[in-house]
Amino acid sequence: MSADRWTQAVRHQLGLGRLVPLGGPRDGSWLAESAARPALRRAVRSVPGVSLGILRIELADPHGTYESAVPAPPSALPPGPLRIVAECAAAPDEPLPAAAARLRAALTEAAAARLGLAVTEVDLRVTALLDDGRAVSDATEPGADAEAGVTESGRTEADSDESRAGRAALAVPGVARLTGALGGLGRPVHIGEHPEGTAALPRRHVRIELAVSGGRRVLDVTRDVRTAVTAALADHPSVAVLVTAVN
Repeated sequence: MSADRWTQAVRHQLGLGRLVPLGGPRDGSWLAESAARPALRRAVRSVPGVSLGILRIELADPHGTYESAVPAPPSALPPGPLRIVAECAAAPDEPLPAAAARLRAALTEAAAARLGLAVTEVDLRVTALLDDGRAVSDATEPGADAEAGVTESGRTEADSDESRAGRAALAVPGVARLTGALGGLGRPVHIGEHPEGTAALPRRHVRIELAVSGGRRVLDVTRDVRTAVTAALADHPSVAVLVTAVN
């Protein structure tokens, strides 16, 4: 890879934010923070009396994580309980703790029911009052809610394992398209061997990157993708899924 393409690849990867685990250690799925943020914002937009600002997702306890059953994407967080850290504005006509509690409950519910994130803590800080009770614009990180580094796939040959894996994933309800943002622009399917020293079985491993449409919980979609891709290839490799966008 040329220096220019390497620089571009790094910039795209950084745009994804943290890669946070979906579900538990056996689920083999991760979600880009840049995809989780807008999905959470949409879910809590109707909560009255509050407006969500900057939002981060992190491990609740960096020492309380688990080893994944399959190799994780590069730089991904290990499976474990998660914490949402966010700022918000609240209406001045009620006690601030009541408004914060309402938003905290909505974020917890959305993270579990819509995405499949194991969120156990939501830390909120009220940083402003709403103007006349009307919501102010969400304070988002520059470019954080954009679909970073995602491109349509179409570069694999029709009879390759990469193409078969991609077709199997696209056939799963809830998969919108394949994407290629991590570890190689335009490459949504990466096939390799398990790295030495992992707890996983010594066989081939597939990492597939994709976007998910609405209607199904993201974790349920990725579970079905893992099953479909494993079945589609003759040697039944292990599979990890990285979701880079939630439409």
